[in-house]
Amino acid sequence: MTYVVTENCIKCKYTDCVDVCPVDCFHEGPNFLVIDPEECIDCQLCEPECPVNAIYAEDDLPPDQRNFLAINAELAPQWPVINEIKSPPADAKDWENVEGKLKYLEK
Repeated sequence: MTYVVTENCIKCKYTDCVDVCPVDCFHEGPNFLVIDPEECIDCQLCEPECPVNAIYAEDDLPPDQRNFLAINAELAPQWPVINEIKSPPADAKDWENVEGKLKYLEK
């Protein structure tokens, strides 16, 4: 099983989660983070660190977020690894819990 970054991360991109990952499975895109399902060891450390609850265990993905399993798998090989906390975007708070953010995902 893997953990999956979902829609609520788009445009928020808090990086608290990457600091606790023991295997550096997070990858950073322009306005979103993903987890490489091939690298994730299901350690459960990242999920509670996300301030916007954007990370789920694969088996616990809400039905409307299941497409993010494929999105994480697709984008992880394309984006660089991130393993240190960075400042979030200046407008991250404005994007917290906004619905329908998939259209804003920058690949």
